[in-house]
Amino acid sequence: MTEKESFYKLKEEVLSRYQESYPYFVGNWKNFSSQDILNLIDEIFEETKQTVSEKWIYTHLKPENNEKLPRKDMLDILCKYVHKISWDEYRFNQLAPVYVNESFTENSSRSLSSKQGSSSNKKKTIILLVGLAIIISVYFFVFNDKNTETKLEFKNVYTNEKLSNDEVKVFKIEDTTQSNIILSDSKIKVTKPTKIVVTSPLFKSKEIAIEPTNTEAVIDLYPNDYAMMLNAFMKSDIKDWKTRKEQLEKILSDDVEVLIMLKNNLGVEYFNKEEFSQKLIVPTPSIKKMKIIELKSNPDQKISFLRIGNE
Repeated sequence: MTEKESFYKLKEEVLSRYQESYPYFVGNWKNFSSQDILNLIDEIFEETKQTVSEKWIYTHLKPENNEKLPRKDMLDILCKYVHKISWDEYRFNQLAPVYVNESFTENSSRSLSSKQGSSSNKKKTIILLVGLAIIISVYFFVFNDKNTETKLEFKNVYTNEKLSNDEVKVFKIEDTTQSNIILSDSKIKVTKPTKIVVTSPLFKSKEIAIEPTNTEAVIDLYPNDYAMMLNAFMKSDIKDWKTRKEQLEKILSDDVEVLIMLKNNLGVEYFNKEEFSQKLIVPTPSIKKMKIIELKSNPDQKISFLRIGNE
């Protein structure tokens, strides 16, 4: 089996693994929707603590025929998602039956034993090499980490308040891949030159090139004013429906699309501007539990798209 054939097989297993979490999806990569892609990105992150981009999925998983293989580190992520150790282990398990079949063509039990012994030795060699690579990686990580590092703290530029994982997401950029970095006490630690992207439905995105300098630095993020207004609006106890309606008219685009995610993967509710405004006019306990997950604005800075979950 060629590497490309192995990749096609892996794509099928990724799809099967996705259907375990979303059994109502019936189809193949060709009819894999944009919502399915977002679901898969979340699934992969939950399973591997690493991320893939929408562009990468469109480039490598959606096509029926692939001109070339993705990078090995991305193949490793997919393998971990389907509960395999790595791409090397996945390929090895696929090629193992071929080695056994070849040994039988020798028509000799002695030849079969020799082939199996060779395969066993090869597997042991791979395990030893992988173990050595892990030891070397840990060594360099530990010692480099002590030599040079920078701690970055994220704050609201106006209030000087620290920001948490619920408010911002930080990604490390390597080539075309993004790896999520978890904030600890509103901070992250960078040990080598890298580029990070900070995203948030409530704050303006920011891309930063980092050079470790054995210092601590504060990254100030500017709030998205309309997003903050809407968030406060949903959490407030204002009962003046006329005031609420006027505020919503100001911050929402006329063609705004609102998606409210239902609990227990029951689906999504769609609202236009009028329907969403009507829902928010009277404050209720359910509205106060709403949480802005994704927000987009038009050139006039009015909110043009909202994805909302529940706390």
